[in-house]
Amino acid sequence: MSPSQNRLTPAPVRQDAICMCARGGACTSFAPGHAVHLIQARLVAATPGEWVDAIVTTADAGEGSILLHTLDGVLIAVWNGAGAAQHVAVGTPVAYHPRYHVLSVGAERFNALAL
Repeated sequence: MSPSQNRLTPAPVRQDAICMCARGGACTSFAPGHAVHLIQARLVAATPGEWVDAIVTTADAGEGSILLHTLDGVLIAVWNGAGAAQHVAVGTPVAYHPRYHVLSVGAERFNALAL
């Protein structure tokens, strides 16, 4: 006789992604405007021709909003809760990847929600 095995059925687990960046901690969400996901970083690296060069015209670190003007004069408004606005100043050259919503400030990459 074999011993009966206690098989537990998997219980549904819900995890609410609560972003710590609103409280000053590290960003724990991959939602638009928060942390850059690994797949998102790989996709922007695989499509280098889609970056758009721009200049920062407004940056509000408290709110997380950044206003960019491309070299063609197009206005792009983005929001990032992970601190992108703290890394830029008015006049900073940046690059924006519109398809995958990534803002590049030097070597830093930020997930940027287009407004």
